Amino acid sequence: MNKQLIVLAIAAATFAPAAVAQSANPVTLYGRAWAMINSVKATGGALPLGTRTNVVDESSLLGVRGTEDLGGGLKAFFQLESSFPIDANGGTFANRNSGVGLIGSFGTIMLGRWDGPFKLSAIFVDPASQNTIANQLSVINTGNFNRREINTIQYWSPVVGGFSARLMYRVNEERTATANPSTVSGYINYANGPIRVNYAHEKHKDQRGSAVTAGVTETGQNLAGTVVFGPVKIGLLTQKIESTGRTDKKAHQASVTYTAGKNVVFVTVGRNRNGAVPTALQPESKFSAIGYNYNFSRRSTLMFRYASLKNNAVSNAQMGGTDLPSFSVGNDPRGFGAGLRHTF
Repeated sequence: MNKQLIVLAIAAATFAPAAVAQSANPVTLYGRAWAMINSVKATGGALPLGTRTNVVDESSLLGVRGTEDLGGGLKAFFQLESSFPIDANGGTFANRNSGVGLIGSFGTIMLGRWDGPFKLSAIFVDPASQNTIANQLSVINTGNFNRREINTIQYWSPVVGGFSARLMYRVNEERTATANPSTVSGYINYANGPIRVNYAHEKHKDQRGSAVTAGVTETGQNLAGTVVFGPVKIGLLTQKIESTGRTDKKAHQASVTYTAGKNVVFVTVGRNRNGAVPTALQPESKFSAIGYNYNFSRRSTLMFRYASLKNNAVSNAQMGGTDLPSFSVGNDPRGFGAGLRHTF
């Protein structure tokens, strides 16, 4: 009996500090389960596509995050976020926003994998949050600037007078004998009451899209803003991407969102053009979408979507939803979607 008491006392002494530390600096488990069913077809072009129906995951995720107070206004933090496709096998641990860093009066310094400033400069204008077939990625980011970058160093400033900034540098781990790729990105953001405006700039060295390509430089600029008038929110975005040996690619997007109680309705339109070699016929795509959300609660939402994308004879812009068929040059895809999202 005495031996059992001694063992229990040792166990209590061993594990009590960890339990106290976790109580003072809690670790939070969070996530999202999100699935849609889509029915999509594509007319036009040499290879039209018949109706396809699929159940798709829309960025379901599971994450854990926490902080530790280091004293003197300084905190350490971590986050590990993983995708878990709800419709099929798959997913890789910590393949979403994941990192470790320090938070203080100076702002935040983070090392890891995280959404780049250029991506964040566009996504806040999209009422579909860059998910489902109604999202802005049909016409925005056709030059691969909408990245969740790996191997990054990021600095996030504090908010001063409504202004804040983010800076990111992706180190050159992919350096070869002929290419030294790197990415530099940053934004300046202003948010005050019903108004938000964001300007982002990003430069890719020795890259063509996602491929390491010696001698190619790409530069992207993004200007976006939203304004709220009572139940109405208006979003506008303009984007330009310059790439060595290509014409300047330009894209525009506009959206209107109306909220009435638990009901949310939005309309999005967009267009992109150019981006080919100067002597070629230039691609052009036009996008339109409408969406409806019914918010059962702050955590559970039922949603419906319709989207249409029109490509000219040399364009093969893809509809922005996940797990959709690959559309050919000249295809004009359109389709419906319905699904449910639950966050925790």
